[in-house]
Amino acid sequence: MTKPGNPTVSLDHVSRWYGNVVAVNDITFDFQPGVTGLLGPNGAGKSTILHLLAGFLRPSAGAVRVLGRPAWGDPRLFRRVGLVPESEAVYGFLSARAFAVASARLQGLPDPQAAATRAIAWVGLEADQDRPMKGYSKGMRQRAKIAAALVHDPQVLILDEPFNGTDPRQRLQLMALLREMAAEGRTIIFSSHILEEVERLADEVLVILAGQLAASGDFQVIRRLMTDRPHSFSLLTTDDRRVASLLIGRPEVRAVTVAEEGLEVHTTDYAAFTACVAPVIRDAGVTLLQLRPSDESLESVFSYLVRR
Repeated sequence: MTKPGNPTVSLDHVSRWYGNVVAVNDITFDFQPGVTGLLGPNGAGKSTILHLLAGFLRPSAGAVRVLGRPAWGDPRLFRRVGLVPESEAVYGFLSARAFAVASARLQGLPDPQAAATRAIAWVGLEADQDRPMKGYSKGMRQRAKIAAALVHDPQVLILDEPFNGTDPRQRLQLMALLREMAAEGRTIIFSSHILEEVERLADEVLVILAGQLAASGDFQVIRRLMTDRPHSFSLLTTDDRRVASLLIGRPEVRAVTVAEEGLEVHTTDYAAFTACVAPVIRDAGVTLLQLRPSDESLESVFSYLVRR
């Protein structure tokens, strides 16, 4: 495994264009072991980035390195990288087991049958592994694709919309598997259009818009990087009306709403508000019962970035 602190995958001023269309524009980022999620609208460039990382596309400019080697033009890396494409890359006449065995043989594994058995078990397809995949649901085909990508136990796993078509139980199982693999030191990079999945699974989030890196960090860090972004907090105290009257006059507070369940406070300066709110309440002789961001979700971050 890669030593702590050293990136397993890196993008260094990477661009990729198709004629006059710029799909990825000057992105620099280092991926560490753990789970990194790529978030962005359709056409943002997420799939292009993943294919660059997998060595399937040559960068038009910049450098992509995986495990210390250039990703493009080094077939040896395919034995240490697994890719789950978004497209329906399965053969309907094959069973999931046959598909996994074929992948193991392509990887030159000494015991393809044992490797396929392990990968099928990882994705929970044992009961259906011998049926032709043409009779599978979309979620089952997704799991078959993941099994084929895991069959050689890669150090870097790249997944493009891996949860498409999976039901809630399957989604939770796959998320648990990816977290377990990351905890063992692997680098997991995935994209998803379901914002809750990125928020729940990823240690690091990359927001990609129009081929550019708009923000990176965990979803809370992303919010704090945007100082002009309005923030909302829910407060509950022993004297909400008194606290409201004290907060409304402060420069970092835009608005305060008094409701039955407490206060809703709007601010454009996250740091200043969080620094002042506790002293203000304490000096007023009021007890603070609850303080939480009421819109601290990845969806609100994403919506703001798209609008901007």
